[in-house]
Amino acid sequence: MKRTVFRPFMSPRRIAMRVVPALCACLLGCHPGRHATDTRPNTSDSATVQVNGTTIFYEAAGAGSVVVLLHTGNLDRRIWDPQFAALAHDHRVIRYDARGYGRSGRAISPYRGDEDLYALLRALHIPRASLVGASQGGRIAIDFALAHPEMVDRLVLAAPGLSGWEFRHGDTTWLPDARRARDRGDSAGIALAWLQQDFMRPAMERPAVAEALRRIARDNGRFWMDVIRYHGEADQQGDPPALHRTRLLRAPTLLLIGSRDSPDLRELADTLSASIPNLRRVVFEGAGHLLNLEEPERFTTLVRAFLH
Repeated sequence: MKRTVFRPFMSPRRIAMRVVPALCACLLGCHPGRHATDTRPNTSDSATVQVNGTTIFYEAAGAGSVVVLLHTGNLDRRIWDPQFAALAHDHRVIRYDARGYGRSGRAISPYRGDEDLYALLRALHIPRASLVGASQGGRIAIDFALAHPEMVDRLVLAAPGLSGWEFRHGDTTWLPDARRARDRGDSAGIALAWLQQDFMRPAMERPAVAEALRRIARDNGRFWMDVIRYHGEADQQGDPPALHRTRLLRAPTLLLIGSRDSPDLRELADTLSASIPNLRRVVFEGAGHLLNLEEPERFTTLVRAFLH
């Protein structure tokens, strides 16, 4: 596995990716064409599990075919508040904090998000699931689906990242504020500066959404201090990267993108649309990067119908 070259502060293209990587083969002998079903009652539970030398915190609710929600970078599982209970009406829904975020363990040594997802689902005895990934979560979902296609039922990719993709047009206007916060040791200040980016603006224009994002971003300030303290991001991308392999994805895929998202991510969405065989694309006009928070009802309706 290739190791990341750590840098004192992230480059613009890696910054763009942040707003932005496997399940074992049919643990319970599932048939490739069927949903894996968890028959536990329609109740909510949470726990912390040991995976790959760290801890992962998750919440689960509902009963039925399994759906896993993968959050964006720099935030945590709470971005799925509008969808978690709604999707649990029809499915066993799991949302978790990726390594380095929320209530999960810190990301201070190289790791891959898809391998953490593998270990988590193996620990939960889940042989097959649909994956709903936003930004960084979308990148992890794609890497996972390529590594373990027999374990993925459906894919929902909301403004996803992609391992191997070169980000060229990242908004860097927030960096001076972030550097000043870094210099005074203010992790929350770095996180709040990150919310100033162009592709976050549509979400931040909504007062209730902005308030929630500020709270979640502040709570995840430790991520930024670990990046600085340990000289870069520990998150490794897929190896080999997914960029030239997306044509191999076989799961039915729903791709969602906002018309006000970053130029990089809109171009990436075009690339995925042209390469993934069984894909439906929906554009959210006037929306930015956090579609599930900016237009929660429409997002939830589309995802529920696709997963049905």
